Amino acid sequence: MPIHIASRRRSAASLASAFPGARIIDVTSKAQQPWVRMSPFYPHGDIPVPFSGGAVSQSVEGIWQALKVFEHHDVDPGKLRITSMHGLKRTVRTNGPVLGHREGLTGARLLPYEEARRQIFLPAYRWVLEHRVADLVAELRAADGDVVLLDYTVNGDVTDTTSALSHAALIALYAQDRWPTA
Repeated sequence: MPIHIASRRRSAASLASAFPGARIIDVTSKAQQPWVRMSPFYPHGDIPVPFSGGAVSQSVEGIWQALKVFEHHDVDPGKLRITSMHGLKRTVRTNGPVLGHREGLTGARLLPYEEARRQIFLPAYRWVLEHRVADLVAELRAADGDVVLLDYTVNGDVTDTTSALSHAALIALYAQDRWPTA
């Protein structure tokens, strides 16, 4: 069951040429049901917020953005409640440079980017894969032939902080029992 990752921005012709006969599945927030459920923006609800004593979020992206700390703004618990898949992002343009991610909503420690990926994003996203989209993971594992997952980024290396981490790459790693270590 080979699972490949490709940019959602590629044309259908380019994808068909590069992956002949493969099943192409968009897993971004722009995807159709049921695959949109694999987006970190999707509001599954009750996703545990790491290091936060029982606090929960609607989405994984809500957790990631809520715990982000900027020069001019600390955590934003309001991001945990967003169900629209819009209005989640917090930017340096309005908040100043990113200082790190807080280790929990009230934690004293700021985690650097790679550590935040490992301690916040990976556990939250894995929880979704195991508790909210296990049916879709099972479908990928049972696929007959190649599958291509579309995402806006293709970086599947947690240590490569030069570009955003691809959740599609994480899906592929999880489905192939190769999840990154913490």
